[in-house]
Amino acid sequence: MKMTEGSISKNLIGFAIPLFLGQVLQQLYNVVDSVVVGQVLGKEALAAVSTTGSLIFLMVGFINGLFMGSSVIIGKRFGAKDENGVKIAVHTGITFAFFAGIALTVVGFFATPYILMLMGTPEDVLPNSTLYFKIFFLGGVGNVMYNACCGIFQAVGDSKRPLFYLMISTVVNTVLDITFVKYLGTGIGGAAAATVIAQLVSALLAFYKLTKVDGPNRIIISELKIDGPTLSKELSIGLPTGIQNSVIAIGNVVVQSNINAFGSEAMAGCGSYFKIEGFVFIPITCMTMAITTFTSQNLGAGQYDRVKKGSIVGTLISASCAEIIGAITFVFAPIFLLAFQNDPNVLAIGTLQARTESLFYFLLASSHALAGLYRGAGKTVVPMFVMLSSWCLLRITYITITVHFIPVINVIFWAYPLTWSVSTIIFIIYYFKANWMRPSINLE
Repeated sequence: MKMTEGSISKNLIGFAIPLFLGQVLQQLYNVVDSVVVGQVLGKEALAAVSTTGSLIFLMVGFINGLFMGSSVIIGKRFGAKDENGVKIAVHTGITFAFFAGIALTVVGFFATPYILMLMGTPEDVLPNSTLYFKIFFLGGVGNVMYNACCGIFQAVGDSKRPLFYLMISTVVNTVLDITFVKYLGTGIGGAAAATVIAQLVSALLAFYKLTKVDGPNRIIISELKIDGPTLSKELSIGLPTGIQNSVIAIGNVVVQSNINAFGSEAMAGCGSYFKIEGFVFIPITCMTMAITTFTSQNLGAGQYDRVKKGSIVGTLISASCAEIIGAITFVFAPIFLLAFQNDPNVLAIGTLQARTESLFYFLLASSHALAGLYRGAGKTVVPMFVMLSSWCLLRITYITITVHFIPVINVIFWAYPLTWSVSTIIFIIYYFKANWMRPSINLE
């Protein structure tokens, strides 16, 4: 899809809808693990799966963030009709992704048990969490390769093919989850194995299709290699996003550590809420991706007024959708949480978190939309510093100090609306005060 012509709102929504459906499937993919584990194995096993989210994002988020640079460069060159430049960027990105996936597997498998202990994971949860992580990270190559392939499709405006692969992957994950955990009795290790196999299926399908497409984004296996100058440009854009993802994840790990201190019921309750919140992120994430692709393609075509109009339209759509979902979450949170556990204490904690945060989702959406805008313009350092200052340093400082004096779990929940507000204000100031459409580096 060329996003350099036609209705801006139709471009953004048309690109975002397949992403939305795909992200729903991806979230269901994750929720299935929690539902099956929580209902079949109990709240301790659910707590073990729930505690994995922050740490997985810490490890995987950094690697996947690196490929934002590849997507931005591919999108800009595609908008500028530089087919050879697209080809070089695609082959460089995919080759680097393969080696990055191997690195993720090694580091994740050996490092996560120690990180879990540093997080203060309770002893009754630690063995299952460690097992889940070790198996999950054995699929590191599949995870990274799938995200890299999707980034290539999305950079040229194709958000439909990743949806198709995710549909297949979600079915595989669901069937294997139920088979392994419920019928074969493989426990939490079976849930992790189902996820790994499903991720590998989606990665193979996406990679195979890229070898068959008719366009500059086609992969030719014999030409897979790293072009030094292109990789340098991709990393100069992607590294700040990877650091940003890790910084946010570090902040979330600290938050999770504080939640862990309240016991396994708090872990299960908050973990269940975070699964629900994952659905809230879907329209936010999809519109953010659409804004990033729209911005990179239109800047490549030199259409600066169109970029500015798109930034306003995209942010308004994202914030409006998020707030509608927030209102629904506020009202129906107790019902949604029943899917994971029916323990009254677990439900009470999850509901409290939902009703503390949900009416502020418009701030979360605004921050992500503006961050996506600046990434598409090649200004990835800006979101990195904003997230570092607000979503990590401020969040950690607030929680550490406040929980010490007011040791109630609701104090942790208020950290999110507070830091979302700060980041949104900073991004808006930058929007009006900085010349963000001028690229920081040459992307040609």
